[in-house]
Amino acid sequence: MLKLFNTLTRQQEEFVPLEDGKVRMYICGPTVWNFAHIGNFRTFIFGDVLRRYLKYKGYALTHVFNLTDIDDRIINESAARKISIDEFTAPFITYFWEDFDALGNERPEVSPRATEHIAEMIDIIAKLIANGHAYESDGSIYYRIAAFPEYGKLSKISFEGNIAGASDRVDTDKYEKEDARDFALWKLVGADDHPGWDAPFGRGRPGWHIECSAMSMKYLGETFDLHAGGMDLQFPHHENEIAQSEGATGKLFSKYWVHSEFLKIDDVTMSKSKGNFFTFRDLREQGYSPLAIRYLLLSVPYRKQLNFTFEGLRAAESTIERLRNFRALVTDSIPNGSEDAEGGNPNGTEAATRKAVATALQNFEAAMDDDLNTAAALAAIHDMVREVNTILAANGLSAEDKVAVLDAVAKFDSVLGIFGKENSELLDEAVEALIAERQDARRHRNFTRSDEIRDELAAKGIVLEDTKDGMRWRRK
Repeated sequence: MLKLFNTLTRQQEEFVPLEDGKVRMYICGPTVWNFAHIGNFRTFIFGDVLRRYLKYKGYALTHVFNLTDIDDRIINESAARKISIDEFTAPFITYFWEDFDALGNERPEVSPRATEHIAEMIDIIAKLIANGHAYESDGSIYYRIAAFPEYGKLSKISFEGNIAGASDRVDTDKYEKEDARDFALWKLVGADDHPGWDAPFGRGRPGWHIECSAMSMKYLGETFDLHAGGMDLQFPHHENEIAQSEGATGKLFSKYWVHSEFLKIDDVTMSKSKGNFFTFRDLREQGYSPLAIRYLLLSVPYRKQLNFTFEGLRAAESTIERLRNFRALVTDSIPNGSEDAEGGNPNGTEAATRKAVATALQNFEAAMDDDLNTAAALAAIHDMVREVNTILAANGLSAEDKVAVLDAVAKFDSVLGIFGKENSELLDEAVEALIAERQDARRHRNFTRSDEIRDELAAKGIVLEDTKDGMRWRRK
């Protein structure tokens, strides 16, 4: 049975969805004002592994993953460039999905944008005003924390007295508020200012927190199973989501809350203010493969801080190559006992192989059931690889054992996504054309163009190897 650490209760609990066989899950996505960094992607890869394992367990899944395309940074940057918000965010949305896909993440079922759900935000704010959970001050609307006695139940922070500046991306001295802890639901925007939306309570734009409440409840209902995100969002963002959502509906917002820990760079917490951060594209430009980056980011269980080093990334690169070589070796092996095999007992290794596979699958699932313990899950995979390699070297595999091993690899990869595509899969037409063009360039001794194509393919994760027997290729 799957158990997850529920931040709401501070306990590891058996995961039991509200509706048998179905899971409704919301994960906070990026603010699309710049390239996502690897700390962001650690959280998004954790979300992808969680998504994949829920499907592995047989659940029908509705996964909502939002894009925040309106906040102060976006407004300021678009204004400085004298372009619209949509014009400013559009390329960053494209870049994000390119990086998201390159890292092997599965696309969520729903990817809503905040600016497309203003009407839903206005409806929730209207309910909060009507029931006394929100009030107007100088044209802006604030959430009245005093009206929600359970405030703080997620973060477990004591809120005795006022905590100035702790509750929103808004200056606490900009408007008169009843309590410095109260946070903005709707910010006043002048008639000539941009951007702004008309609402019954005045022209304005939404606060950060109301966006996720509106998008999650629109697609998942007023109460859903699971809400996840990075530890940095636990307070104030997720705390405020609970307050405004439950304040509006009077119902439990999310049954389970799951948070991933921070990523550090050489033992220092990564942040843009410290200048010690890398984007996915920074690492790709240095030649590291998406699979190695993904492997490193999921190699440490999500509730433990991960210390990123280039030594660790190089080790991940080597590990990925060993895993891919293992799958290729098993795939290309000739079953013992066949006409082309050199000796071997067709049944001699069956017991040992089947035991190795069964043990690995059992240990893998036990690890993942234990709050997504990816480190232990990877250990189970490596144990099987080592044992099967020994069997292969000694006696080879029977046809049935070969199928069993490859089936296990496919199951592991359906959850972790670390083996990558097999070379036997068809190349994209564009890549095929580039390889053909390079071969033609070499025949015409145009080595400059040949080298350019090699570099272009390398950027796509295709490595070309010129050998005495001809050109070979492999994916990173």
